[in-house]
Amino acid sequence: MNAPAVNVRSIAPDGSLLTVTATVRPRAGRADVKCSVPDAPELAARMQEVVRLARHTEARVDTREQVVLSLDRAPMQGSRDWELACVLADRMVRGLWQPSAPVVANGWSDGWERGRIDGHGLRQVPVGVLAGGEDGLPHLGALTGHPDPAAAVSAARAWFPLYSGGAGDSLCWVEVSVRPAALEGEEEASIAAPGVDAGLQARVRAVLTGARHFDGRGLGQWRTTVRFGEERFQGGSFELALVMADRMARGREFLARGRVLATGQSSSWHAGRVETVEGVEPKCALMEREAAPGDRILVPRAWEAQLPAGWREQIRLRGATLACVDRIGII
Repeated sequence: MNAPAVNVRSIAPDGSLLTVTATVRPRAGRADVKCSVPDAPELAARMQEVVRLARHTEARVDTREQVVLSLDRAPMQGSRDWELACVLADRMVRGLWQPSAPVVANGWSDGWERGRIDGHGLRQVPVGVLAGGEDGLPHLGALTGHPDPAAAVSAARAWFPLYSGGAGDSLCWVEVSVRPAALEGEEEASIAAPGVDAGLQARVRAVLTGARHFDGRGLGQWRTTVRFGEERFQGGSFELALVMADRMARGREFLARGRVLATGQSSSWHAGRVETVEGVEPKCALMEREAAPGDRILVPRAWEAQLPAGWREQIRLRGATLACVDRIGII
């Protein structure tokens, strides 16, 4: 049975204690996780992101209830040691971990979706404090004597051209990490894209949900985290690269000897179609410049008649391969 309320404390850099309070209530159409920090809405958003990513390591998540988390005051700027306390409070209030004594926890991570805990900010760890990192709690599985949850995560990257007509034009990577997990609820709720704005996050979810629908075997089976090398960009050029990274991570696509460089978008990923994007010539020039031996380059079939003269041959001379595609599948 879920506890009515749970408190977990964390030691602040000045030695004082922060308190995370977690409660549960029927979801009733509300968000699965709600967070609040006095006078710090951006930190509340980070709390929500941390908790949701950490849930990706769980074999099953029941989202019929809403967990409400709050910090009693805003942490010092730049401090992240409260992250572990939030993750533990979320698990305790849902009955997934039941410690025998009150918990004081310090720890942070750049990979909560893998269950990894990178470290803590304490100069000296007091007796009884649960500190994250190799010298304490290295991963969330260790709480219950389970293996490192990162062992169950599969990840793959693909690259897409970022073109704005300037010297900063470059390839940007998109990485998809998946973990097998039975899904209860909507597919979109199982997909997180930390660090990006709400518009891009919604687009990422729509693209992956559509492409997995076409795949016929991808829905309801995974918890997914998507990260971009650059978090702010415009256009839909990334979509094909995102779909390819997801298919490679799920074992639905052959891996290239080198990288997969892809550009393309679709208004109907559920039908598996790959549609054109703007910027044929500058994007081709960028991919030619960046191509390396073993790379696999994918562009829309609609580009085929517009490819620059001699471009195919230059790609071949660089040791890369090219395919003009109008549908996803085994490419």
